[in-house]
Amino acid sequence: MGYTAFKGFGRVAAGTPSEVAIFLKDTSQGGEFLVFDDATGSQVDLDSRGTPEEISARYSGESSSEPRGRGRPRLGVVAKEVTLLPRHWDWLSVQPGGASVALRKLVDQARRASGDRDRVRAAQEAAYRFMSAIAGNLPGFEEASRALFAYDRRRFGEIIAGWPEDVRDYAIQLAFADRDASAG
Repeated sequence: MGYTAFKGFGRVAAGTPSEVAIFLKDTSQGGEFLVFDDATGSQVDLDSRGTPEEISARYSGESSSEPRGRGRPRLGVVAKEVTLLPRHWDWLSVQPGGASVALRKLVDQARRASGDRDRVRAAQEAAYRFMSAIAGNLPGFEEASRALFAYDRRRFGEIIAGWPEDVRDYAIQLAFADRDASAG
């Protein structure tokens, strides 16, 4: 999980949550920083209070004192609530392996069937979140957004060519990097 910090239109740090939080704590630069989640493009607030060791522990999960929940956490299984109609529960109850196994199989099948489309949509939404937060007042923002959601990479690049370099490069990274990696 990576994060990227901007001061104004300049990228000033990138790394794990603890690395970026420690940078923000240690920086002698004043002013406002915007930090973005590289996976979602969402603006996040990192807690940079305490020593570097405390910050690292906070973001590594070592200091977690949450009670152990149901499921198999070592395997990554997380218990959550699902609301279904009675006919859905009836169908699930007769499936081999039970409801949990049947639901996992259905989710995996859906992910395989729509994987590329979902990745493209997630990348577009991540780029749009970032662009809205930092570039909403830059020239061509609306046109760039339309090109982004039309998946017109050439047009998108042309429109944002005049934007500050770090903003432009990060927007392109969010919008197209995952797609480029899966194509190669």
